[in-house]
Amino acid sequence: MENRLAELRAEHQLSQAALAELLGVSRQTVISIERGRFDPSLPLAFTIARHFGTTIEDIFRP
Repeated sequence: MENRLAELRAEHQLSQAALAELLGVSRQTVISIERGRFDPSLPLAFTIARHFGTTIEDIFRP
């Protein structure tokens, strides 16, 4: 799955560590999602979308 997480994170001037803390996950989880090695759970995807004020579909694409 492709995603725009790194792009959105940069637009909001957040480090991977800062985003991880906001989401309640590890920095490694954020790195893995950004690199496409890990697909987030549905609750985590909703949390990410809510944080950036957008939809899951706008961030994650099959």
